[in-house]
Amino acid sequence: MAFSELLDQVGGLGRFQVLQVVALVVPIMWLTTQSMLENFSAAVPSHRCWVPLLDNSTAQASVPGTLGPKDLLTVSIPLGPNQEPHQCLRFRQPQWQLLDPNATATNWSKAATEPCVDGWVYDRSTFTSTIVAKWDLVCDSHALKPMAQSVYLSGSLVGAAVCGHTSDRFGRRLVLTWNYLQMAVSGTAAAFAPTFPAYCLFRFLAAFGVAGVMMNTSTLLMEWTSARARALAMTLNSLGFSFGQVLMAAVAYGVRDWALLQLAVSAPFFLCFVYSWWLAESARWLLITGRLERGLRELRRVAAINGKRAVEDTLTTEVLLSAMQEELSVGQAPASLGALVCTPGLRLRTCISTLCWFAFGFTFYGLALDLQALGSSIFLLQVLIGVVDIPAKIGSLLLLNRLGRRPTQAGSLVLSGLCILANMLVPYEMGALRSTLAVLGLGGLGAGFTCISVYTGELFPTVLRMTAVGLGQMATRGGAILGPLVRLLAVHGRSLPLLVYGGVPMLSGLAALLLPETQSLPLPDTIQDVQNQTVKKATHSTPGPTVLKSTHF
Repeated sequence: MAFSELLDQVGGLGRFQVLQVVALVVPIMWLTTQSMLENFSAAVPSHRCWVPLLDNSTAQASVPGTLGPKDLLTVSIPLGPNQEPHQCLRFRQPQWQLLDPNATATNWSKAATEPCVDGWVYDRSTFTSTIVAKWDLVCDSHALKPMAQSVYLSGSLVGAAVCGHTSDRFGRRLVLTWNYLQMAVSGTAAAFAPTFPAYCLFRFLAAFGVAGVMMNTSTLLMEWTSARARALAMTLNSLGFSFGQVLMAAVAYGVRDWALLQLAVSAPFFLCFVYSWWLAESARWLLITGRLERGLRELRRVAAINGKRAVEDTLTTEVLLSAMQEELSVGQAPASLGALVCTPGLRLRTCISTLCWFAFGFTFYGLALDLQALGSSIFLLQVLIGVVDIPAKIGSLLLLNRLGRRPTQAGSLVLSGLCILANMLVPYEMGALRSTLAVLGLGGLGAGFTCISVYTGELFPTVLRMTAVGLGQMATRGGAILGPLVRLLAVHGRSLPLLVYGGVPMLSGLAALLLPETQSLPLPDTIQDVQNQTVKKATHSTPGPTVLKSTHF
């Protein structure tokens, strides 16, 4: 683990790290808008069938002048289940008898109605255009809207699976740069998609890039930051998602057309792609994989930016070989996904950290469905999601540095689970209390996300770090896809979904207590480093009789 000493020499918390945090966290804010985009671009506006009497000027000319739009709506559109104009049916012929004051809603038969064969008329007072209105994703096609979200989440899952292993093989910065370009191109193309399947394809590709950006951003921050500042850097990264939620609400409030909104959240990644060439590749990864000359150049560059001129002059290939002799002797051995589950020192870490990632994705999307109770404005709701997240993540930073990683991870997930389970005991009439508990649960999840982002990077060696993070991101996306489906259990019991949503983080939090503490420890670079940590822990915890046993020899 000699790289930690090299990083301290060139500066593990200096001007370079400040610039790097800004350059990496600003895109994270815009990245969040991609994930939350369809809350607005796919909003379902109020709609009704297109009918000649209301929407055709020629037909309107034959209507007596004494009849207003409300009367024409009455004779053209039947009432729906909520006693509002039906959204998916219209009368085949105007039902003039319904204008009789003594007429009732039963004065027409279902045979007199037909589907919206001529299309729909949408309320454009909130959004001038959405993908729902563009491709008529309503009535018999209403299932296509959630399908678009599922396609997006699937793209994230595939991206996490591919980008993690690819980054461990080809480098963090190279994959990050490609992901910026992929997000920019795919997101822009989605704004001009001619058909709904094409739109879904471009959104899939954008989500693929989103997963890669998330993973490589966190890993670059972690591998270029000293142990004492690692939690701070990762918390700032996590806060980027929170501010991104607020940014999404602001941009969507100002841009009400879905195509322009899609462009607004995608075009900035062209700029990210351009300046990402300035970003430094992880010297830790370069050295461990045998790329000594490139690693030396990056270390000298960071030393220069941090004002360590004397160190810059003394760094040579011989110094690197001497400092990292042990790591280089084993670090270039090929490492694969199988090592995460087959190596004794890594198997438990892999299973539990993946479970914690899954619990976050699964429960967050489950709770998000309950947040509608917090306000009728989706813009205000989006802001609340981000605002609630901020103090929780700042609090998690303090706890990470004071209590350590393990108790913070376990406590945040258990707290979230308890808040959700407590809602099972609260009557549905007490909406304020239920909302408060939901907000507390969401805050616990925000703290848990910050912690697992730090914890995963510290638990796994450099040669497998991105693969492990990718596996965790896959678990998060899998949980996000499965989470909303749990709502279907409500048909068997109103509180059953809450039991599942609360039970998963509770069990994950308790399982996290089995993980080793990593606070203030240098990042492991090789599998051997992890095994050495395990051996040291076992040696320090060996009971007295073992010592007596050795004295018999």
